[in-house]
Amino acid sequence: MALPVAFFALFFAWPVAAIVTRGLKADGAWRLGRLVDVVTQPDIRHVLWFTTWQALASTALTLLLALPAAHVFARLDFPGKQLLRAVVTVPFVLPTVVVGSAFLALVGRHGLLDELWGVRLDTTVWAILLAHVFFNYAVVVRTVGGLWSQLDPRQEEAARMLGASPLTAWRKVTLPALAPAVAAAALMVFLFTFTSFGVVQILGGPAFSTLEVEIYRQTSEVFDLSTAAVLTLVQFTAVGAILAVHARTVRRRETALRLVDPKTTARRPRGFAQWALLAGVLASVAVLLLLPLAVLVRRSLDGRGLGYYRALTDADGGTFLVAPVQAVWTSLEYALAATAIAVVIGGLAAAALARRDAGRLVRGFDALLMLPLGVSAVTVGFGFLIALDRPPLDLRQSWILVPLAQALVGAPFVVRTMLPVLRAVDGRLREAAAVLGASPWRAWREVDLPMVRRALLVAAGFAFAVSLGEFGATVFIARPDNPTLPVAVARLLSRPGELNYGQAMALSTILMVVCAAALLVLERLRTDRTGEF
Repeated sequence: MALPVAFFALFFAWPVAAIVTRGLKADGAWRLGRLVDVVTQPDIRHVLWFTTWQALASTALTLLLALPAAHVFARLDFPGKQLLRAVVTVPFVLPTVVVGSAFLALVGRHGLLDELWGVRLDTTVWAILLAHVFFNYAVVVRTVGGLWSQLDPRQEEAARMLGASPLTAWRKVTLPALAPAVAAAALMVFLFTFTSFGVVQILGGPAFSTLEVEIYRQTSEVFDLSTAAVLTLVQFTAVGAILAVHARTVRRRETALRLVDPKTTARRPRGFAQWALLAGVLASVAVLLLLPLAVLVRRSLDGRGLGYYRALTDADGGTFLVAPVQAVWTSLEYALAATAIAVVIGGLAAAALARRDAGRLVRGFDALLMLPLGVSAVTVGFGFLIALDRPPLDLRQSWILVPLAQALVGAPFVVRTMLPVLRAVDGRLREAAAVLGASPWRAWREVDLPMVRRALLVAAGFAFAVSLGEFGATVFIARPDNPTLPVAVARLLSRPGELNYGQAMALSTILMVVCAAALLVLERLRTDRTGEF
């Protein structure tokens, strides 16, 4: 636990504390009365209510639409499965600004639905909810589907032989085993929608605002750092309470599970019900995920063929100090470094948290690990600039600053992906290895690692994808001569002109393709090299 604790204390707790302290402290005195003044304002109460309501609705809708897909990917085998799994994950890495723009082109004025049927959904809650489903669909599919594919199907088959209906067998046998993974996925979706920024800012219009949007507005437009600090504390407190409840309730329901090789659990669809489920999932993926991506690609080609892509090789000397295409290589380098950091930090934390004899202090750290997902990225970015600007830790000019910020978001995904599988490993296997003379390290290498290797690869893929698309904190710390893809897209979108917009869509398309290719390679590695157990 030493390295994960030090990492989060140094690169999360310290920067956040620095920005909050600066906002609530003036002339050496604390302005604690500002807390009550801000929270009691009617417009702030409306923001708090909408933030919570839309996050709950988005989480429920995402689970409703994505759980059938998790079952399909875990239990059914069909042509193009690996490619489709990679495509499903692509929306998750797109910058939220791009997601909002894609849905605006789909459901807004002069959008595809408006042109075909005269239907507009922009500036409505439905546009926000659908965009959140688009963004978080992969969280449920990969987190729940990863564990589901390793559950022994013979347990459910035994219940069927004893007279249980398919629904009863699933509800009594499979669902309890999946409960920790479902809860982890729901928690991640809720945190991402609770802190939603780009989607709500573009699709919500002036009528809808989340805490994240309000923090950004108070910081960059109104320049009221004290109000932004109060809202950050409110967000921090709410997320901390949710994580504490989650850690307490989910841990009670975790049990050792019989895990099998996922290659033996997927079968070709049989019967009308399975074929209908597969068709329904494919249709939902086409409408919810592929259609917005297709609109994005079409916008990158409008009127100029590949002209927008060719323009990316020219340095304009204004928005960027280098050619925009350089952002592709910069993003890949940063994402690889961030993935390595996140896997080490998250893997060590998950291994410690998975022990049944872990103390209360260690178990409490489980909830704290998720806080970076629920705290404003704007706050973290500003905190990096304020806290890490002087010796002995002056990182303002170091390239590692961006991967560190990205790893903060990636590490919780590593923990949440690996922890259900690690806790499902029967502790008696480790005890047997110890009795036979194996050291703790060898017992972990011989017993745990073969079982969690697949989860580790999935976690690495999640961390890589999150790092590629991280925008909120990176936009404040990325250097002008080394912009990442999301930062480059946001800067191009902020400039008027058809060429800038087309280049932004072209860069977004490149980001989508790079992510899909990386995830497809990951799927092949995971399928070919997952050990037998």
